[in-house]
Amino acid sequence: MSELKERNQIEEKYKWNLKDLFQSDQVWEEKFSSIKALLPQLSAFQGTLKEKQQLKKLFELEHSIMPKLEKLFVYAKMSRDQDNGNDRYVSMCDRAYALLTACDTETAYIVPELNRLDDDILLSWSNDHMFEDRSIFLKEIVRNKSHVLTEGEERLLALSGEMANSYDTIFTMLDDVDMKFTPVTLSDGTQTELSHGRYGLFLQDKDRSVRRQAYESMYEAHIQNINTLAALYASSVKKDVFYARARKFSSVIEGELFSGNIPLSVYDGLIEAIHGGLPALHRYVALRKKLLSLKEMKMYDMYVPIVEANTTVYSYEEAQSLVKEALAPLGKDYSAILDRAFNENWIDVFETKGKTSGAYSWGAYGTHPYMLLNFQGRLDDVFTLAHEAGHSMHTYFSDRALPYEKAQYKIFVAEVASTVNEVLLLKHLLAATKDRNTKAYLLNHFLDQFRTTVFRQTMFAEFERAAHKRAEDGESLTVNWLNSTYGELNRLYYSDAVETDRYIETEWSRIPHFYNCFYVYQYATGFSAAVAIAENILQKGAPAVEDYLRFLSSGGSDFPVELLKIAGVDLSKPNTVLSGMKVFEQTLQNFEEMIEK
Repeated sequence: MSELKERNQIEEKYKWNLKDLFQSDQVWEEKFSSIKALLPQLSAFQGTLKEKQQLKKLFELEHSIMPKLEKLFVYAKMSRDQDNGNDRYVSMCDRAYALLTACDTETAYIVPELNRLDDDILLSWSNDHMFEDRSIFLKEIVRNKSHVLTEGEERLLALSGEMANSYDTIFTMLDDVDMKFTPVTLSDGTQTELSHGRYGLFLQDKDRSVRRQAYESMYEAHIQNINTLAALYASSVKKDVFYARARKFSSVIEGELFSGNIPLSVYDGLIEAIHGGLPALHRYVALRKKLLSLKEMKMYDMYVPIVEANTTVYSYEEAQSLVKEALAPLGKDYSAILDRAFNENWIDVFETKGKTSGAYSWGAYGTHPYMLLNFQGRLDDVFTLAHEAGHSMHTYFSDRALPYEKAQYKIFVAEVASTVNEVLLLKHLLAATKDRNTKAYLLNHFLDQFRTTVFRQTMFAEFERAAHKRAEDGESLTVNWLNSTYGELNRLYYSDAVETDRYIETEWSRIPHFYNCFYVYQYATGFSAAVAIAENILQKGAPAVEDYLRFLSSGGSDFPVELLKIAGVDLSKPNTVLSGMKVFEQTLQNFEEMIEK
């Protein structure tokens, strides 16, 4: 395996085209200056919002500014993500975020001022055609009244935004740019550079020595910086606690769930349901140990395929074809938009030096969404393409159907569309092959996806809750506490069949989602919902597809739990997660039976 390429060594067809956002950095600079000049106008309406016409004018001004401001930030951030070591884009990103903070500061008075109006007035306005695009915003003011502060206090919180959101940036710079890893010696004796993108590939290597080296190299690098990482994460948690208390929530989790109107019972119910399913996970882990013929199984053995099948290295074009075929049941309109994404440079495909690790879908209203990949040619990468395409299609359908103010959907539903695509891809691949080993491989893939998306993310959710509870109680998040707490959870979830060693105890230190608190549980709820939706689509056809596309087009026009009901799923009840657990157990049984033949 060769060293990572520089960005200029990648063909243009494999890079996203950010010119769809701005033709050049110079145009960006011009728009930056013009938007910056407009911001003071936002505060000119202070003290007048009890008058409907004044409020209407303010909303119109916001509408002329906010999408453009979002576009500025997206361009800067995505330019930086191409190479986090590029000082030009690091600077542009910082400036864009500062402008967002300035905008928040100029508009900090709006909610407190509206908050002083009677609920009846606000609810009346929310039903007025004049404020059709802002109806949810006005209703939310009523719901949020007890958590809104005075104008001065809101302004102070807005001013702190840039500082408060620095933890994620610091972690990214440390993890993606500054941290250096020991090279890995491959089976043929050649040494190769370790990166976040290659790490997952190495953990699937049949050579156990390669898996061990990659695992130890990754974690040794984090252990060398463990005190810094602990201090960084502890500070981020303290920030979360501060904002929750400032907004008069009893806990951070209450505040985070409140924003999406998610009952705490959904979070607690998820953990309870997953704990009930741990015996099935333990059964799978024990089976993995047996099939790998290991006396002692390590965490680096948890990702290697346990079925000798599908060693195929997929070209990116082959991955595209498979995804298109799998998603064909979603209809011609969906397929046409997907073709655009594949053919019009919406996607940045390959890993390069300094590029942000992992994968995501993002964009700005008024343009198309983008996808960042670090494609390595594995089957997992094919699934990642399907996953991120799901996000992008969700964004595209919402943006096309709704005004800016209603288009953005909540995080709670964000992982549903992505996972529906993964389930459809799995079903397609299972149906397309007659080979028993390949089918077994795919069943194993689903089991591993369920393990990492539902069980593992729920374990993360437990860790987050414990860390925030400790901080709320005034206790320190020391390295020893973080390591021991994470280690105990790892033992609970994986049982004695796999060793919880000093390396995996530090896994908390390399999870970027922890800097966006109480996010990860939604992967688990989203996966459970997606399994149910995908089954409906394949069984019921057109009616289910129509309902699903209506859900995709609903953006943030209602609360998440209500939006999912459009697609036939009710997460306020435990049945959805429990039915997902049944699918895992049934798939495990099918896998066991196939292996035993």
